[in-house]
Amino acid sequence: MKVPSFHLSTEEIREELAPLRHPFSIAVCRAKNPFNIGAIIRTAHSFLVREVFLVGTEPWYERAAMGMAKYETIVECPDEEVFLEAVRGRPLVGVERDHAKTTLWEAEMPDGLVFLFGSENDGLSDRLLSACDQILAIPMYGINHSYPVAIAAGMVMCEWARRKDPRGSLTPR
Repeated sequence: MKVPSFHLSTEEIREELAPLRHPFSIAVCRAKNPFNIGAIIRTAHSFLVREVFLVGTEPWYERAAMGMAKYETIVECPDEEVFLEAVRGRPLVGVERDHAKTTLWEAEMPDGLVFLFGSENDGLSDRLLSACDQILAIPMYGINHSYPVAIAAGMVMCEWARRKDPRGSLTPR
């Protein structure tokens, strides 16, 4: 079943959502699989992130966002330098298993942070790794080397919400 439009324009919906947005952002180096970027945008909408930074110029699959891109602030950064300038002064948290100093369960998550995800094949560049305030890994238990980037982004956003959601526990009593 399709969700009704509530008889509001896209801009009116964006205005209604603005005060509900959370004080963190997602950044992703354009993935080799354009579906992943759309899936990340869709998931970011579910967590009402402040904005989504897309680093690089590769295309992304808008249909995978399921229409949620129109409600999000998407900041297109053609390269790493433009991205780093856009987030200057904000805590930058890289998600990169091989260079991690902490895990998702232990990492600090200050307000205003930007979670940064690399592309599937290349991960994060040395330049982006050196710009990160911290680098975290998501614990893994199988023999895979990494999670799909869209899944990793969802897990990180979910952990942020678990720690920071002002509504507290939603577990039925």
